[in-house]
Amino acid sequence: MYKNPALLVALLSTLALSGCATFSPDGGIGVVANVAGETIRKDVIAIHSDEEAEWARSAVQRLLRRPLTVDAAVQVALLNNKGLQAAYNELALAEADLVQESLPPNPTFSIFRIAGDGALEAERQIVGNILALSTLPFRSEIARQRFQKAQLRAAEETLRLAAEVRRTYFRAVAANELVGLLTDAKATAESTAQLASKLGQTGALNKLDQAREQVFYAETTADLATLRQDAASSRERLIRLLGLWDGDLGFRLPGKLPPLPQRPLSLPRIEVDAVEHRIDLQIARIELDALAKSLSLTEATRFVTLLDVAGVDRKTRDPNGTSFRERGFDVQFQIPIFDGGEVRVRQATETYNQAFNRLTEKAVNVRSEARDAFRVYRSTYDIAGHYQREVLPLRKIISEEMQLRFSSMQVDVFALLTEARQRIAGLRAAIEAKREFWLAQSELKTAVNGGGGGETQRQNPASVTAQAGGGGQ
Repeated sequence: MYKNPALLVALLSTLALSGCATFSPDGGIGVVANVAGETIRKDVIAIHSDEEAEWARSAVQRLLRRPLTVDAAVQVALLNNKGLQAAYNELALAEADLVQESLPPNPTFSIFRIAGDGALEAERQIVGNILALSTLPFRSEIARQRFQKAQLRAAEETLRLAAEVRRTYFRAVAANELVGLLTDAKATAESTAQLASKLGQTGALNKLDQAREQVFYAETTADLATLRQDAASSRERLIRLLGLWDGDLGFRLPGKLPPLPQRPLSLPRIEVDAVEHRIDLQIARIELDALAKSLSLTEATRFVTLLDVAGVDRKTRDPNGTSFRERGFDVQFQIPIFDGGEVRVRQATETYNQAFNRLTEKAVNVRSEARDAFRVYRSTYDIAGHYQREVLPLRKIISEEMQLRFSSMQVDVFALLTEARQRIAGLRAAIEAKREFWLAQSELKTAVNGGGGGETQRQNPASVTAQAGGGGQ
């Protein structure tokens, strides 16, 4: 077959030129940047140089000089979170695997020489793995799909971080607003408790009423301490997501949640949008396609897992000084006597079936999650809007009427304070309802675009080519 080693070298060179992949200029981050730009309208960067690090640092510092909005917080996290940069490093490693898988196997060159008593025998061999070369285009395409999956995983991690920042931001701002509300309530409760104590000393207030006013003050104090701790913890969680050091902690959060939008979103195609845009579904589809190619390759190479061809050049000289030269080839392959490849085919088939069933399950779950997220979004919008339109205006009317009656001495101070407690409870419920709406809006975006908190099933990337790898042994 190969009577001249030069012919084998030419074959290796031709396949190398046709099958090799090269490193992309952006390391694959362009796909991630497109997803982030289209989905959340934010910039991302994979930091590989001092110049890129300085650019990201300057952008973060500019954003932190102003009161932090939710969009600014997300942008800071995407530029400054080192865990996200580690995910982008994984993307670069995946590209290195792609290039490695696309390279033909290196040929082996060997020299054999033995001499004695005037005789000489020398042999040169160059050995190439023909099976690995013949399956190189298939294995290269599988590796390319694995790299595309790694790109989508990096995009999914980007969306996950953005969603977590939004949730933490709204919790932190709501906690600040509740702290402000309870701080005023505590001041009122303290004044009431002091007044009740003085009236009790004069005998104008019995012990039961004194205890009621004092316990309200005590409970408000404890509640305020809990809210302050929650606000501090929420801020620390946000700091971790933003990737800030001690010297960067002076960012300012607004004291109140943003107002409700004028009207809620109308998403009649919510299920279709989720199925089309969810990153984890796209990853599962690529995984299934790669496994289908892997199954086909395994079936094609089930009987032959080793095929080496060597070009041989041998020179011999006998003791009389007569020398002659021989050229030929050597072929090595495994005989499938005991292992006919049934095990590898069965493993590849079941792995494909497993991925198909998981993809189907995920598609069902995605549609359900999208419907549920939209229902929660609409209900929380209606509840928060009900507080803004109905409850709080009525509470304001009651408060104003009680003030008028107190001024005209129709009610006493304790009736006025009782109404104040009810108004504080209503304001607190309104803040919490608004917080739940903004959290529900964040979950709705996650349900449509992907990036949920760890719900994506992560499979071993090696499973895609585990069975195909036999061709390259």
